[in-house]
Amino acid sequence: MISADDVRFFLEVARTGKLVAAARGLGVDHTTVGRRISHLERSTATRLFVRSPGGWQLTEAGERLAVHAEAVESSLRAAAEELGSEPGRLSGKVRIATPDGFGAFVLSPGLGTLRESHPGLAIEIVTATRLNLLATKEFDVGISLAKPTIRGVETTELASYPLGLYAAPRYLESSANITSIDDLQGHSVIGYVDSLLDIPALRFLDTSLPGFQPAIQTNNITGQWMATVAGLGVAVLPLFVGEADDRIVRILPDEVQIRRKYWLAVPRELQRLARTRAVQNALVELAASHPYLDSFLVGS
Repeated sequence: MISADDVRFFLEVARTGKLVAAARGLGVDHTTVGRRISHLERSTATRLFVRSPGGWQLTEAGERLAVHAEAVESSLRAAAEELGSEPGRLSGKVRIATPDGFGAFVLSPGLGTLRESHPGLAIEIVTATRLNLLATKEFDVGISLAKPTIRGVETTELASYPLGLYAAPRYLESSANITSIDDLQGHSVIGYVDSLLDIPALRFLDTSLPGFQPAIQTNNITGQWMATVAGLGVAVLPLFVGEADDRIVRILPDEVQIRRKYWLAVPRELQRLARTRAVQNALVELAASHPYLDSFLVGS
């Protein structure tokens, strides 16, 4: 007979891939976690994890059990949410993990409708520009620049967005004319820190200016935007950043037209929660109404 408590420990190890990390999340000693997993494996007469120095990976049997375990967890969470909230009123916390550009320039200023509809929800926005932003599944709803491939997460295309070259008028006035992409070789270009950039979709300069080394590098879009506003050079910025700021202008709009995509991701065990669905719908509606996003979805 499978113990529901053992399954709770099983899911935490499956999600973290580390015994110590799972123990930390559960608030117990790592030996307790190991003992629970061993007990579950004896109960099922099946090896559920492959142990290695690099972490614990689910076996094929473990993958099958995880699907059922997450379904049970989802049902219990939905029941607890329904019983613990006032009728028609959502409460609780929802963590949204997102790239910094979307989080700072689209999501944060676009939360008004969600807040008005569900004032009892506490929203956490966690931003970063790293491919592993969603890897630990420590989020309720995620936005990603690449399709997430982690286990137990349902993904859909949210929206595409255009980018272009921008500079401050004072920089352009004091620098050589830019009439083609080749002219950028003689200019101060602002970009990402190459050694910290693990998202291929953000490697704009690799295709436009192969081998070119930016004069100013920062690991987030906000830093690039502010450096551009300060007149320090030319940067590739999303139109939802550049077109909203009259201190900078777009250059070479016909020659430099870049488009990227955002993905929407939700852990499978959280999909039935009303608060998660409310945030999903708000994100879909935000993408559909935004002037510089082309939505793939419609609100549900």
